[in-house]
Amino acid sequence: MADLITVEDPDDPRLHDYTGLTDVELRRTREPAEGLFIAEGEKVIRRARDAGYEMRSMLLSAKWVDVMRDVIDELPAPVYAVSPELAERVTGYHVHRGALASMQRTPLPTAAELLHTARRVVIMESVNDHTNTGAIFRSAAALGMDAVLLSPDCADPLYRRSVKVSMGAVFSVPYARLDSWPRGLEPVREAGFTLLALTPDEKARSLEEVAPHRMDRVALMLGAEGAGLTARALAAADERVRIPMSHGVDSLNVGAAAAVAFYAAATGRPTAQDAVSPPAP
Repeated sequence: MADLITVEDPDDPRLHDYTGLTDVELRRTREPAEGLFIAEGEKVIRRARDAGYEMRSMLLSAKWVDVMRDVIDELPAPVYAVSPELAERVTGYHVHRGALASMQRTPLPTAAELLHTARRVVIMESVNDHTNTGAIFRSAAALGMDAVLLSPDCADPLYRRSVKVSMGAVFSVPYARLDSWPRGLEPVREAGFTLLALTPDEKARSLEEVAPHRMDRVALMLGAEGAGLTARALAAADERVRIPMSHGVDSLNVGAAAAVAFYAAATGRPTAQDAVSPPAP
């Protein structure tokens, strides 16, 4: 059973994991270096625990102690009870969900390990917006993608904002970082995947025409918001594909585009082309 410890000093060194959570540049380097990430909110904390991540500690406002009692009772780690005001001073923002947990990171698998069993893969290039990263992981989990591969300069999926936006889906889809870019795409192709680059270019073929759901192994490539995939990434793809647009809209947010593409690539998805006419009466 965890110890429930009341803390009243925002400079208490035991709260070190939770200090300055809004400083993105600081957390981007500090959290991986110290082997931790922050889970925010009851559902996300439970999902992180259920995914097998070890909890270092929890930071709770008083009203959340009873809600998290079953988790607390199973923990060997300390639980710090603080006022909402103190939590805001420590973290740098209003913790409206009232519950934070510092979790221990685990070693990432290699891309080769993920490709061995996957059939539907997401590849992200230079996606550095944590909200978009979380949204993409949430859609990947919901729509049956097997793995996510990140270019070396992509944002950390376990950054607090990404985890929160994904509602813990970052714990459901395994991911790995490619060692180089775009050379790291070659082993993906060698593993039997067709590389499809998402682009708004009107010269690209539509997703419906390409029919990724019919492919045995497919990797969907997504670029950063606004800039999209680089010329090098587009050149490395097997084919460029697009989502048809209407009403003069030229593109979608990368999170929305990802959800559409993942659905289009889902195996067993019924389409008009697959429909069988009913027998005549």
